[in-house]
Amino acid sequence: MNKFALTSALAVLPFAAMAEELTPVTFGTNWLAQAEHGGFYQSVADGTYAACGLDVTIVSGGPQVNNRALLLADRIQYHMGGDMLQAFNAVAEDIPVVAVAAIFQKHPQVIVAHPDVTSWEELKDKTLLIGDNGYSSYYQWMIAEHGFTVEQRQPYTFNPAPFIANTDAAMQGYLSSEPYLIEKEAGFKPNVFLIADNGYSSYATTIEVMQATIDENPAQVECFVDASLTGWYNYLYGDSAAADAMILEANADMTQDKIEFAKNMMRDEGIVDSGKTLDLGIGAMSDEIIGDFYQKMVDAGVIAGDLDWKAAYTLDFTNKKVGMDIKP
Repeated sequence: MNKFALTSALAVLPFAAMAEELTPVTFGTNWLAQAEHGGFYQSVADGTYAACGLDVTIVSGGPQVNNRALLLADRIQYHMGGDMLQAFNAVAEDIPVVAVAAIFQKHPQVIVAHPDVTSWEELKDKTLLIGDNGYSSYYQWMIAEHGFTVEQRQPYTFNPAPFIANTDAAMQGYLSSEPYLIEKEAGFKPNVFLIADNGYSSYATTIEVMQATIDENPAQVECFVDASLTGWYNYLYGDSAAADAMILEANADMTQDKIEFAKNMMRDEGIVDSGKTLDLGIGAMSDEIIGDFYQKMVDAGVIAGDLDWKAAYTLDFTNKKVGMDIKP
């Protein structure tokens, strides 16, 4: 039996027998445990990683944790990346980090508006509360491609109170977070605009690994990727109770209602399973989409136009329809 084959592995090998052969690896996330990490926790909880020979420990990120730095220092083996702009910047800095799969087909960044704002175009008449990171990245694209202005932007302090109090303001947020928070705290349901639905074509929540790991142990990388993609199908479409319990244990501020809201938003908006994943499976990536996003970032003046952008990722470990048979 191929140690790194997933098919029917749980049914073939008793868990106790597999445990003796497991290789310990660590996966670092880019924020505190949440439903947006659910597929990875699912594969730990239900033994999918173990079925192909890995004993995976998930280490949460957070405001005081830089798991990407630990990846570069060879302290962890796998990392949850942000979007492809982060991957391009690694190439620009000559850092040999490679994205091997993209869990989010749509970037979950949103602009949150009051209920009277019914279209993306109407946002151009509003004050937009955008943080510094957003201003230097996607907001530059909003200026270049959609005609938003520097003047209408005000700094976002990660406090929704100014937005709630000002009906002429809109603010940045994540699809599964700020809309839920505002509805609970302010008592109204905001209108939400995904920047992905308006042309911001980056993947997000990538799986990153050092090029040296790919060169030295491609079978292990294949195992981790395949098991992660299987976990995402099981998390979105199956029984996620055990994974949710792990998330709740890892993040004291998380609640089951927040998890359910995030899970529903990911499903309803096609964050994980849409576009090319419908033919190639969760985790899909393509040269066409990544190249399109790269050109948009060049046109917006965010990144240099002479970058070897294809060095930021590889398609060798994804686009294989892994786990598609799980989906109802």
